[in-house]
Amino acid sequence: MNQQSKVRARPAAIVLTPAAEARIAELMARAPDGAIGVKLSTPRRGCSGLAYSVDYVTEEVAFDEKIVTPGGAFYVDGGSVLYLVGSTMDWVEDDFAAGFVFENPNAKGACGCGESFTI
Repeated sequence: MNQQSKVRARPAAIVLTPAAEARIAELMARAPDGAIGVKLSTPRRGCSGLAYSVDYVTEEVAFDEKIVTPGGAFYVDGGSVLYLVGSTMDWVEDDFAAGFVFENPNAKGACGCGESFTI
């Protein structure tokens, strides 16, 4: 008896807007030697507890989630995925600042400067 299993692709933990994908492509175009992608993590810091951190990564880690974008690989830290599920990451620029902006349904609060959040 041949039993076929169906594998359903699960959605990515985080959605990247076109502007975020374009910024990842820009970062990868000028990445240091050895960089294989860009990684999002949530280290403990800031006045609310957790912060968003985006850095170059030089090797894949087993439990990190990999999202393939047109401009390069984007990784989500395996230990941070639970804090980020359902989030949207955008790149926003205005006359005074530019940076990644996160819409995170898991965040219960954030500090006034937007640098950190609580779960």
